[in-house]
Amino acid sequence: MAKQATRVPGARTRAPNYRRREKTNDFLCVLPALGFFAAFVYYPIVELFRIGFTNWNLIKDNYKYVGLKNYKWLFAGSGLDTWLSSLRITFTYTFWEIAITLLGGILLAALFNRESKPFSAMRSIVFMPKYIGVSTSAIVFMWILSDQYGILNYILNLFGLANVAWLNSEKTALASVLILTGWRVVGYGMMIYLSAMKGISPEYYEAAKLDGANGFQRFRYITLPLLSPTTLFLFVTTFIASMKVFQSIDVMTSGGPYESTNVMVYWIYELAFVEFRVDRAAVVACVFFVILLAFTMATMKISDKNVHYES
Repeated sequence: MAKQATRVPGARTRAPNYRRREKTNDFLCVLPALGFFAAFVYYPIVELFRIGFTNWNLIKDNYKYVGLKNYKWLFAGSGLDTWLSSLRITFTYTFWEIAITLLGGILLAALFNRESKPFSAMRSIVFMPKYIGVSTSAIVFMWILSDQYGILNYILNLFGLANVAWLNSEKTALASVLILTGWRVVGYGMMIYLSAMKGISPEYYEAAKLDGANGFQRFRYITLPLLSPTTLFLFVTTFIASMKVFQSIDVMTSGGPYESTNVMVYWIYELAFVEFRVDRAAVVACVFFVILLAFTMATMKISDKNVHYES
């Protein structure tokens, strides 16, 4: 006869209690991180939205809640034109930074994807600007782009061309800032793409080569699809970083000339610390936050069908 399994009294109750204690311990482990985020991330966001419903002016002592007055100023008042202009400038800057990072990065990665000391040295030279501070780089580029004694205009004069007011003209100011941006970010994009290329199995290229695919076809139908997760990562991170550009604008142009480089974050800074309208700065920052969140979520949603994670 088969022996009956003996039941240990309280075994059923001890198992759920053990799981409950495990979950409690796990929660206690992440509680400090949650507290940090709540205090330094989520609470400031909530406070920012609250300030947007006030009339907080740093030079006046009449603090009170005014409802949607600041939102009316932004969307149907005197702030609308500046907001649309700043948003257009910010998106223009973002478009070109993303283009430089993605296109320049992948082309340089394909060019420098060689295992030799000269190529390693060139990769280091291209990537090095990423480690240099933005403010320091901006000061150097102010000298390079100076319309009076800049080295770039000196080179143009050697070819018989006239001086260009790079930082003092509405037509060239934003492009001048993008020259600095491109110099700093293209090496970063190259290194990210290069590390992803190293992770692609050479068997794909060998099979395609046996089928008669040339170099361009292998790059088009193997490399690019398998780099799509890296492209998505670079796109999202570059989009968020470029939309928040401030340091280079502050040092090189201060939003000018004639507000031609007045990007969104610099306008928020001016509203809060030059015009002392913290309430309006909070409203612009809240709307800007929603725009960034919406574009990021839309990008992630669209990319679900176009990103290939198998490698």
